[in-house]
Amino acid sequence: MAKSALLVMDVQRDIVDITGADSGYLSRLNRAIEGARAADIPVIYVAIALPSGDPEVSPRNRVITNAVRAGWFTEGEAGTAIHPAVAPRPGDAVVTKRRGSAFSGSDFDLVLRARDIDSLVVTGIATSGVVLSTLCHAVDLDLGLTVLVDACHDTETELHQALTETLFPRWGDVITVEDWLKAVAPHLSPSRGRAGRPAPPAAACPGPPLP
Repeated sequence: MAKSALLVMDVQRDIVDITGADSGYLSRLNRAIEGARAADIPVIYVAIALPSGDPEVSPRNRVITNAVRAGWFTEGEAGTAIHPAVAPRPGDAVVTKRRGSAFSGSDFDLVLRARDIDSLVVTGIATSGVVLSTLCHAVDLDLGLTVLVDACHDTETELHQALTETLFPRWGDVITVEDWLKAVAPHLSPSRGRAGRPAPPAAACPGPPLP
């Protein structure tokens, strides 16, 4: 039986600001996270963080070189932190990567193998960046894939649509957050209610009348 994990990728303070991801996006993503926790699906956060003045950045990598020159994604800086609206909780895995894909320069593959995860539910910023790069790698590893289309964000709407409507469906399922929540609802932990809230106690059954 497949064991899934929800990926929350590059939803960091600076990236949210740079790409203009609004509160509606963060709210949808948070619903997916809470739904995963309620269904006992592991949540794995992926974040890019680069050492200050990263000497390992090749000038041939235009994206990372420009990020370093702009002072973005520096390890330890406040802007590199995961956005507080979707912050990790104790027990969530947090993977630090050095390049575009979640697998690049990280221990992501080790985290998946240690938790026996063979299916990924993918979210993140940007659709044409970390989401695309990670999916390309995951396909070659024979991982099951689900993309939560409205929990992925890109500054280029047409590119986001082209990827989610044409390319990604060739590799896995592409569905909305709400449809995914409906699919995992039957698997909610019996001790938890919707969106990770504890379920209310059952009413006591009356006993037999006393003599």
